[in-house]
Amino acid sequence: MDKRSKLPVTDAPPTDDCVTIYDRDHMKLYARLLDAETDGAPLAEIASILFGIDAEAEPERAKAVHQSHLARARWMTEQGYRDLLRTGLP
Repeated sequence: MDKRSKLPVTDAPPTDDCVTIYDRDHMKLYARLLDAETDGAPLAEIASILFGIDAEAEPERAKAVHQSHLARARWMTEQGYRDLLRTGLP
């Protein structure tokens, strides 16, 4: 079963200081990234399953997409959640 989101994923998420529509649309992706990190999943698996990127064919892109989205996922748990509490969940 394909576990990728049906929503398009950009190579880099937004870097706004507030929760964006992209963030709201990709909250499941962020949660999966945090879970994958906790579980120690390999980059190739994460890139393939969550981003549809072949890490062997595009190693730099896979790493960059993963790192930027993981950083945003962490930001959501440290900062962004406050916006969600103020405005409500999607």
